[in-house]
Amino acid sequence: MKIAIIPARGGSKRIPRKNIKPFCGKPMIAWSIEAALRSACFDQVIVSTDDTEIAEVASQFGATVPFMRPAELSDDHTGTIPVIRHAIEWFNAQGKTVEQACCLYATAPFVSAEDIRRGLDVLQGSDCDYAFSVTSYAFPIQRAIRITEQGRVEMFNPEHFNTRSQDLEEAFHDAGQFYWGRAAAWREGRMIFSSSSMPVILPRHRVQDIDTAEDWVRAEWMFKAMQSQAQ
Repeated sequence: MKIAIIPARGGSKRIPRKNIKPFCGKPMIAWSIEAALRSACFDQVIVSTDDTEIAEVASQFGATVPFMRPAELSDDHTGTIPVIRHAIEWFNAQGKTVEQACCLYATAPFVSAEDIRRGLDVLQGSDCDYAFSVTSYAFPIQRAIRITEQGRVEMFNPEHFNTRSQDLEEAFHDAGQFYWGRAAAWREGRMIFSSSSMPVILPRHRVQDIDTAEDWVRAEWMFKAMQSQAQ
């Protein structure tokens, strides 16, 4: 079976109750749930949470919450892979064999059903462990600068000071939306950022980390603008 697993613990610090805070008219997590359901990729769309209110909201928007996530997997230091592994092993223990699982973040309102389907196609059309969303940096990372303790500026790669931007290799980063993976890869804790993964490239205007109040405001502006253009 194929499952979508949306991790959504209750202890968000920087934006309290971020996973269910209203975003453009719906709880944030609802956008991810609805995209997963529209994709028609999954036998089940589940939310892994330790929080009863999040569980109730998730159920209202069509996800299932077949278990409550244990406390040892719900602190600030727990990574994504152990949470996905726990969900896969829970299903296997119920006699339901998971073949592919997609980790879909609860705070990814720009995720689309079409991109989720593309991710599945990439995974199934290759021998890779994972296929996940990426986007390009807007500026060449080879020309990045840091601010020193003395308040001065220095380049990370000073050898590229005179290199033209168009001559530098394009770089990409994790888009933070979804991660398709084979069940064995999740269970064995194989690295996602490796040569055993393949990219699903997204345009930069549909990628926004939402970690601060400023991020949230910017994301709502972008989202409303995109909705307005689509009408």
